[in-house]
Amino acid sequence: MVKFSFDELFQADIIVRAVANRYVKGPDPTTRTTGLPDSLVELEVEEVLKGNNVPKAIVLNGYLSTEDDFNDQKAPYTFVRPNGRSGSCFANTYKQGASFLLFMKKTESGYTSNISALGPSNEQLYDTDDPWLLWTRKEIKKRSGK
Repeated sequence: MVKFSFDELFQADIIVRAVANRYVKGPDPTTRTTGLPDSLVELEVEEVLKGNNVPKAIVLNGYLSTEDDFNDQKAPYTFVRPNGRSGSCFANTYKQGASFLLFMKKTESGYTSNISALGPSNEQLYDTDDPWLLWTRKEIKKRSGK
């Protein structure tokens, strides 16, 4: 079993709250993968919790959905939301119009939230008072010594 560490999450280059908007590149309707999707989803950044020079929109490999996928654990989460509990061990589906808390590393082509296998690196939020978001804000302050 994979041992989860919050340190892994907070080593992210950027942490943002963002809304899943649209496909930049839609999925091939004949193919569905449990690995890294070929489709690209644009998420509009609404709040930067950590990082500098963060773009207004982030593009991630993933799928759009009309279904909620909230974590069924109590915050602070130590396990990925249900969508990431099979296949690649990373959640890769985003409800269109919903807000997500994204822990991301910089890559050659942009960013990835696939930074902690089975970790809560891209969780859907209920609102701006979501317990996971509030806990993360406090944790960032604590870790930065502020």
